[in-house]
Amino acid sequence: MLGTMTALLAAQAAPDTGLADACGDTPGIVCKLLFDWTGSSTAARVTEWVVAKPLKVILVIVLAFFLVRLLRRVVQRLVDRLVAQREARARHADPAGAGPPTSARGARAAARAQHLSEQRERGRQRAQALGTVLRSLISAVVWGVTALIVLSEFGVNLGPILAGAGIAGIALGFGAQTLVRDFLSGMFMLAEDQYGVGDVIDVGDASGVGEEVRLRTTRLRDVNGNVWFFPNGEIRRVANKSQLWSRAVLDIAVDYGADLDLAGRVIKEAADSVWRQALQGATVLEEPQVLGVEELGDSAVTIRVMLKVDPGEQWAVARLARRRIKDALEAAGVGIPFPQ
Repeated sequence: MLGTMTALLAAQAAPDTGLADACGDTPGIVCKLLFDWTGSSTAARVTEWVVAKPLKVILVIVLAFFLVRLLRRVVQRLVDRLVAQREARARHADPAGAGPPTSARGARAAARAQHLSEQRERGRQRAQALGTVLRSLISAVVWGVTALIVLSEFGVNLGPILAGAGIAGIALGFGAQTLVRDFLSGMFMLAEDQYGVGDVIDVGDASGVGEEVRLRTTRLRDVNGNVWFFPNGEIRRVANKSQLWSRAVLDIAVDYGADLDLAGRVIKEAADSVWRQALQGATVLEEPQVLGVEELGDSAVTIRVMLKVDPGEQWAVARLARRRIKDALEAAGVGIPFPQ
């Protein structure tokens, strides 16, 4: 009885040993079936390497191809939606229709439409640039994983490769973390359209006109002509002074003995003259607002007036409005104070 059981166990172990020799420790379905049918280790091994593994590799590559196509299409739809949202926001914020019925209104509307078209084009280009980066990143990740799967199918030991990649990733993470932070900040800046070329921005240490915006750095030129370079990861906050519309806020000081109602009317009329004229480069979009007394100073009463203007034109409007308000106050006999 004992001899019979030993023989049966030996008979069962023999095919397992032959299967391991033919197909390895983890035999594939095709190799195992062929070995069971033919009992030939050579036929099973040749079929596994000539038919099964190439088919697996082809299947993996085909799946990777369609996955890349799908993810790239998803990214493109997200980019298109982002562009549509920015265009809708620009149209919603367009106040070109508001204004007095003057002969300059048509020219102002045309200039405003051109500016909005340029902004939409800039937003579209920035969104497309972000989409290109994301699509490239998706392709690199998917095809990299596919290459590892293909290598594993042909018996390549991925342990040393993954260990080396992990060590290189850790070293790169510690050595280039600032660079990675700059690129990530640049990608979020592009996605959110925080600022762009031609915008007047304040980044804390400097303010000026953006001359170049890249994924890693931002270059701007200040009013003195100095060129500043900022890594995007170092920019903690940004004040964009020329997006969609801007505002000129003027604090006009008058004498304590002046008639404040008269001063308010004079200031309003002078500001309205700038609004109605709609000069090129000094366009007021809405009727100016005189808010009233803003401060009681040591030597003067301050009256605040606000003018909503085209983006980037607040300084030209402010200079023009100050001059007209000053002339109007002098003509009306309203005293402009001096330190007492």
